[in-house]
Amino acid sequence: MIVQTQVAGKQLDEAKQTATYTLSTIHRTSELYKRTTQTMNQLVQTTSTQSKRPAIIYDRRITAKLGVPYERVDSKRITIELFKVNPGVYHGYAMKVKLKDPTAMKMSLGSDKLGGSETTMRAVLRHGAVAGINAGGFADGDGKRYPLSTTVLNGHYLTGFQSSYKDLSFVGLSSNGKLIGGKFYNQSALDSLKPAFGATFVPILLQKGQKIPIPEKWKISPLRAPRTVIGNYKDDQLLIIVVDGYNESGGSGATLEELQGKMYNLGVQDAYNLDGGGSSSLILNGRIVNKPSDGQLRPVPTHFLFYK
Repeated sequence: MIVQTQVAGKQLDEAKQTATYTLSTIHRTSELYKRTTQTMNQLVQTTSTQSKRPAIIYDRRITAKLGVPYERVDSKRITIELFKVNPGVYHGYAMKVKLKDPTAMKMSLGSDKLGGSETTMRAVLRHGAVAGINAGGFADGDGKRYPLSTTVLNGHYLTGFQSSYKDLSFVGLSSNGKLIGGKFYNQSALDSLKPAFGATFVPILLQKGQKIPIPEKWKISPLRAPRTVIGNYKDDQLLIIVVDGYNESGGSGATLEELQGKMYNLGVQDAYNLDGGGSSSLILNGRIVNKPSDGQLRPVPTHFLFYK
């Protein structure tokens, strides 16, 4: 009996030692796992920071050319920075837009119907947008205002595809949130870019970082005017410039060559002229930023809208 008790006691001691060793091993393994996890997390954070560094440096470089933003909107979907443009001969506003979500920019149709028109402010308020600009050109008829030439809304052609003619060009956004534009002579060429929306006006200012010759007609008709232009940077951020002018007589505002040069010097890659004159409008945070040359906002059929 005594021998059995001793044996049982010895077995219990061995079991206790084994349990103690096992717990110690588990503890050491747990600590090692924690340290490994922390190290991996730090490596991930460092890698993430390093991968973002070129984008941050590029953004600082292009922003430095614009100056200091005096208004900013920042959300998970979009970042908007507003700058003043005042080279002396003309003055206006530059709005730099980073689309973190492709759906943060859309195009609206005046009163949601073909032939309808509305001011950019009404479009912004009606759709709950944070910002908006006028978009393509238009033609009036039968008391209605129709978008000019090829117009795409929600991925569909409003009045079918129309081959580019004269100096007209299309500009819009692809389904993955990239600025697209240019002259298109067949629908398949435009379809290949998967346009989500877009409108038409004249002329093209820049493509692939190079100045595109401006047709003589548009250099002088009118010479100066209120203008709205849109372009993109290498990192797909957008730059919109809206220039003020007193009227459409050609004596105030900017020339297309001046804005082409401005966008080029700012490092913009592709740039397109949108409707101008009394149509030029820029809305941000519920107010009219520019000074419409008509003395009030002009109702137009298409607007580019931006959402928080």
